[in-house]
Amino acid sequence: MSDDQQQPSVETPTEPAVTPPAAQSSTPQQIPGAEKKLLAGLLGIFLGWIGVHKFVLGYQKEGIILAIIGGASLMTSWIPIINCITVFGMMGTAIVGLIEGIIYLTKSDEDFVNTYVQNKKAWF
Repeated sequence: MSDDQQQPSVETPTEPAVTPPAAQSSTPQQIPGAEKKLLAGLLGIFLGWIGVHKFVLGYQKEGIILAIIGGASLMTSWIPIINCITVFGMMGTAIVGLIEGIIYLTKSDEDFVNTYVQNKKAWF
């Protein structure tokens, strides 16, 4: 074969490069503010009588109200004359904390964030 009679080169079609889809993480995207749900729920159940769960969510006024009622009830519970009043004060704040803790834990992350983080619903 001479240089003048070169065989035409046959180009093989190249396949376009296939890029793999973005690797999806096994954990779903966390909604901003939803990380407070578990902590606020557990603190509401166990320490709700002094309002600790309210401070986690940024409700200072409501947390102080529960802390004053719960703390005053605890400090005055040894005085026999007002013992029944202080027992009701402590029981009341404990029930509020228990109910709110259960509500926090049973809501979906989206509902929790919409209700307590964005809309700032303070009680129940």
